Amino acid sequence: MYQDNPVLSITPRNAMKTIAKLLAGLALTASAAFADIRLGWLEISGSPASRPSDLAWLTGSEDDPTLLNLIEAIGAVADDDSLQGLVIRLKDSELSVPQIEELGKAIREVQEAGKKVYVFGESFGTPEFLLSSHADHVTCQSGGAVSLHGLYMEEMFLGDTLAWAGIKADFVQVGDYKGASEQMARGAPSKEWDQNINQLLDSMYGNIRGGLKQGRSLDDAALDQAMETLWMADAADAVKAGMIDAEVDLPGYVDFLSKKLGEKVVTRTIVAGDPGEMNADTTNPFAMLGLLSKKPNRDIASPSIAVLHVDGAIVDGDSRASFSGGGEVGSRTIRNALEEILREPQIKGVVVRIDSPGGSAVASEIMWQGIRRVADVKPVWVSIGDMAASGGYYLAVAGDRIFVNPSSIVGSIGVVGGKLAMKGLYDKFHVNVVGRGRGPKAELFASATPWSDSDVAHVRGKMQQTYDLFTKRVAMGRKGIDLARTAEGRLFTGDVAVGLAMADQVGGLTDAVQGLAASLNMPEFDLVDFPAPRSLEDIIEDMLDSAGGGLLGMAPEQGSGLVAARAAIRDLVGDRVFGQLEGPMRAMMELREGTPLLLSPRVLIFR
Repeated sequence: MYQDNPVLSITPRNAMKTIAKLLAGLALTASAAFADIRLGWLEISGSPASRPSDLAWLTGSEDDPTLLNLIEAIGAVADDDSLQGLVIRLKDSELSVPQIEELGKAIREVQEAGKKVYVFGESFGTPEFLLSSHADHVTCQSGGAVSLHGLYMEEMFLGDTLAWAGIKADFVQVGDYKGASEQMARGAPSKEWDQNINQLLDSMYGNIRGGLKQGRSLDDAALDQAMETLWMADAADAVKAGMIDAEVDLPGYVDFLSKKLGEKVVTRTIVAGDPGEMNADTTNPFAMLGLLSKKPNRDIASPSIAVLHVDGAIVDGDSRASFSGGGEVGSRTIRNALEEILREPQIKGVVVRIDSPGGSAVASEIMWQGIRRVADVKPVWVSIGDMAASGGYYLAVAGDRIFVNPSSIVGSIGVVGGKLAMKGLYDKFHVNVVGRGRGPKAELFASATPWSDSDVAHVRGKMQQTYDLFTKRVAMGRKGIDLARTAEGRLFTGDVAVGLAMADQVGGLTDAVQGLAASLNMPEFDLVDFPAPRSLEDIIEDMLDSAGGGLLGMAPEQGSGLVAARAAIRDLVGDRVFGQLEGPMRAMMELREGTPLLLSPRVLIFR
């Protein structure tokens, strides 16, 4: 299976099946020796990352597997003749709908191999029910909490709040359906944004209902009744509603399966991820110091496919990690990675994995140029995870072929830019700001004064140029696309996007990798992640830079105040909401430099 060290040796699925057939005789002999039913046991917890952490090559990823690690771990059960099925234990999992769609495809491969898949969870929300809809049998912890509801989102419109505080939100957007500025500039959504987000939620909700109905063999009326019943309910209610099959206390679960299957069940832990290279004695200070000089192994010695990860808000310059789980992807970092891919003769093709709401228009164009520079020499395919919107979609159209999950969010072809004029707030606090400028347009982004009509016209003209370039890139990359139906900031789910020629095929990262390998006639290949992992020394230096006031480019005393404000906001809204807010908030800070943004609003969806 795939492993997430820097150079990941894999054998494609068809070759693994061939090997499995050669070993089938041995497996049958072993089966005759003891009649136990052997099931793999895989735990899924938290929200799996899209790529290995910077230190996964050193510390391993077994405690924090990526989505691809989990998919390959499930796939390995399909090819293992010593196992008759798989148990997936959901342990405080936080899976998005596109992630569930990719995991569901891997589960189907196990079932197509003639094996059963069982799911056990201690509590069930809509995501857990959706993943379980792919399984053959679903069990909940006896007395466990369940809650099956639809999608709910909240948007805060701060235009009136800012005006009350004395702040004028001066924003310009190109694309009637764009919406990225509306939460700051308006007190309520525009008619166009309301239409845009409602059709997107309708599509996402339809995908969820379709999966639940098919997996649990329910019609619309039965599902509606289940959703009415299973609101703040328990496992017994879910059994009655037909959404799970049984409730069992976890310590007795294996015995329960044994009775159900009529044979003794024996489980074997399935480890997703890689153990890493660290073997130092952590009690030895000299051994620990030696880790500082250890570098990732990047010896690419055999034919390989690169996976270039673009995950986070798009910014100019270097990528920046976020310790809250978000992060920003920088144009310089991605261009350096692309040049490394281009120089490496053993890399035969590239899959760009995108999970981004967009960001800087300049950075998006620079990265687009880099992808096309590689695509002139090596094939570049694209895989979209949860989202490739605005600047994220700008990058996607640079690829030769685009894969989407059914519920991936794509589109938002539009531009937004602006500033917050603070004069009213300054006056309330008796702050006197004296600005001095030299040269034309020097005061365009002054913090106090709002834009004049001529300023707005100037900004709109520049942004129209950015929009024209954006749509030109889309038209170049997506032959036959109708921009009248897809541009102006509109958002779509992946299954709808395929029908609009915005993407080529419904499928996950493994589909893109295997499809590219087949097109290159590569029965065996290594998989290499980019940008390259960093050393422990580099990561510590970045941490020290942030601690010294590098946060958002502010001076140390300003940085410490921002950290306090950040912590207060996080305490107020909670970790889940803050994780979705932080990336867009930081991306909007790019407006301090007068940069137009290709940024899509973050939709806050709660269970």
